[in-house]
Amino acid sequence: MKLLDTLDEAQKRWFVGREAMLLGHGGVKRMCEVSGLSKPTVIKGVKELRSRQPLREVGGRIRRVGGGRKPLEEADPQLTQMLGRIMEETTAGDPMSLLRWTSKSTYQIRDELRRRGHPVSEDTVQRRLKEMDYTLEANLKTKEGRAPPERDEQFRYINGRAREFVAAGEPVISVDAKKRERIGTFKNAGRQWLPKGHPTEVNVYDFPHLGVGAATLYGAFDEQTNRAMVNVGMSHDTSEYGIASIRQWWRRVGRRQYPQARRLLICADGGGSNGSRNRAWKYFLQQLANESGLEITVCHYPPGTSKWNKIEHRMFSFISLNWRGQPLVSFETVIQLISATTTRTGLRIKARLDKRVYATGIKIAKEEMEKLNLRRHERNPQWNYSLSPEPKQGL
Repeated sequence: MKLLDTLDEAQKRWFVGREAMLLGHGGVKRMCEVSGLSKPTVIKGVKELRSRQPLREVGGRIRRVGGGRKPLEEADPQLTQMLGRIMEETTAGDPMSLLRWTSKSTYQIRDELRRRGHPVSEDTVQRRLKEMDYTLEANLKTKEGRAPPERDEQFRYINGRAREFVAAGEPVISVDAKKRERIGTFKNAGRQWLPKGHPTEVNVYDFPHLGVGAATLYGAFDEQTNRAMVNVGMSHDTSEYGIASIRQWWRRVGRRQYPQARRLLICADGGGSNGSRNRAWKYFLQQLANESGLEITVCHYPPGTSKWNKIEHRMFSFISLNWRGQPLVSFETVIQLISATTTRTGLRIKARLDKRVYATGIKIAKEEMEKLNLRRHERNPQWNYSLSPEPKQGL
């Protein structure tokens, strides 16, 4: 009955009551079925019509003054105070709170309130929390640590050097290593389209011995061409492995795109295998400069700013999207999924399997570092430096 949707509470029961009276015997039951109103409501409407003294006031009030359930503040004045105390205990980290180490659901809060003598429903707890300006919030990644004073200056310097290299037709690449991925029939986060009722079955447990190893991904991304190279290692993420990955990019992609190149700019994070203070990184980078004949310039992002590295949001993020929900059952699967990753802007990625074993714990002596043909830049020398090819002996 669409007409009822236009009426207020009192008008509905009067209208339904009138129709019930016209129907006679069985009219109340029939109108309850048609209107959806309860039997007491229909009977109340009939009684009000017969008494000719409806309870509506001239001002338009539907209920009597003071009618309806009392507000929680009146029925239980201490409820709000107790609820606030419980939330302070859980959010401030009181180790004695019974809810400190729980998910703090509204059901658990309801049970705690009942235990403390305040019988309420879960819906009431949820409503009161909203009135107290509480909402469900996820963790927000904003804390990057203490930012160095040279942070903004370094960003401007990186952008300036990148523009300089691009204008000269020289390659600029962004490099980084992705977290190690377990290879085997393990669950991979995300979902994929499959016939209904036929999900891919994977191991219940993620024990390493159930897999076939771990893949270490090191990538090099060229923003100018929107092309990238990913080296899929079966060993450890070491500086030697990182330089070997860049070497593969140059041999397979870079020198074909930039046949006249004399310089290379590498933008890298400030830590890990390609860290700014990593001796092995510079040592093996010198070897690459000697082999390629390129002057290699490195600009590191300041500490705590790795998310600004272009390879993170221009390449690795799309690889993760492409293989979501897809178990990485073999190294071949990883290679295929990476190579099949594309974007609407034309990203293309080449992937290769690196079976070489890279040793860990390599120490580079101070004497070896002094032999490097390394020149630190005047601007933030701790993060910016260039390595030129060493002169060939006998020349």
